[in-house]
This record gives sequence, C-alpha cells and structure tokens, in this order.
Amino acid sequence: MHKTKSTIIVALDYAHIDPLKQLVDQLSPELCRVKIGNILFTRYGPSLVERLMRQGFDVFLDLKFHDIPQTVAGACRSAAELGVWMVNLHIAGGAAMMSAAREMTDSFKIRPLLMGVTVLTSLVEADLQPLGMRADVSDVVLNMAKLAKTQGLDGVVCSPQEVRLLRFELGNDFLLVTPGIRSREEQGLDDQKRTMTPEAAVAAGANYLVVGRPITQSAHPAQALRSLNQALQKLK
Repeated sequence: MHKTKSTIIVALDYAHIDPLKQLVDQLSPELCRVKIGNILFTRYGPSLVERLMRQGFDVFLDLKFHDIPQTVAGACRSAAELGVWMVNLHIAGGAAMMSAAREMTDSFKIRPLLMGVTVLTSLVEADLQPLGMRADVSDVVLNMAKLAKTQGLDGVVCSPQEVRLLRFELGNDFLLVTPGIRSREEQGLDDQKRTMTPEAAVAAGANYLVVGRPITQSAHPAQALRSLNQALQKLK
C-alpha cells in the first residue's frame, strides 16, 4: 500500500460495479489512488473497498461523516479497521467531533488520513446565504480549515479556488485535496461550480487532485492517466 507518489485520485463515481471493474482493470495503482463515494459504498459495502485494495489501490473512502462525536469516531474506527488510506468528515460537525475522530484513529498503528470537508464545490456564495453564512466562500473555507487543523486533522477537502489561500495561511504540512478538477473544455458542464484545471490546482499548492471525467469518460483511460501524470510531473 501507499506505493504511488502520484497526486491523482480517480473518482469512481459509478452506480454499478461493471463499469467500475472495466475502468479499474485499465488503471495502475502505481499511477493513481481511487475514491469510493456514497453511491457505490451503499450498494456494495466494504467488500468493494477490500477488492480494490487487493488490486493494490490506496482507497479514499469519501463518505463525509457528519454526526455526533461518538458516532463519527466509531465510523472512523471502522474505516481504519477496513484499511483505507484516507477518509473524510464534515468540519461543520464541530471541534469535538473532529477531535474524537482523531483520538480514535490514533490508536491504530497504521491509521487513515483524516480530511475535513469545507464547502462543497457545488456551492457558491448565493447558496450559503440562506444557511446564515454571510461571508465570502473563501473566508468560510479558511475558518473551517483553521479549525480542522487545530483539532488534529491531516488536511481538508476544498475547491481548487481556495488552495492558494489555504497553503499560504496554513503552511506546507497541511494536506489539501481538491475535487472540481476539470479541463478547460469541461468548465461549467456539470454541478461543480468552483473548478480549475489540474495543472493550475497543483501550481496553487494542492497535494491531491480528485479527477473524474477526464479519466473515467476518456476513450483511453490508461493513456489519459499517464498523460495527466506526466503533465503534473513537469510542475514539480
């Protein structure tokens, strides 16, 4: 496990296992990690995660835990026992919830990275106002990220548009995972609103990129993955 130095996490956002298997069989665990979200995990459960790990992939379990501290701590324990590489939880769950999650996973010799979810990339300022949030999205994200860091989380999930600010404010030892990665041609074509190209996100300071369509909908996924890795490698 953890044998790749690639910044790419391929989002396996499928509803059924057949297209997933077809894609994963074309990908190399030396060139990417993979992300499993709510749809697939609800349908197939831990067995799918175990299958991917047997194939050599590090798995980001993207379930965005958000509950009372004891429940989230228990969920993080289950994720650690499963052996996932990374798991996330909503920062909006509060300091006690995040602290409980970190305390629980610290008991494991090899623990998953704990990532706090800031503001979903499908939201913009107009979406936050009905929730009582009057600040700019970037200010909300920064405040959330600062709280996550004080509670011992390893990093946050944020849109690429906030990466440069968070890197400046929080330093280089805090991980930044960015969904909303789109090619220039794909900008604005789906429900992701705060997006950026992969090259721009890495240049801004992102550690990991969650990449879906540019790879999963490519006619040649393996080549698309290799090409993206090569392009990002040139930035280092």
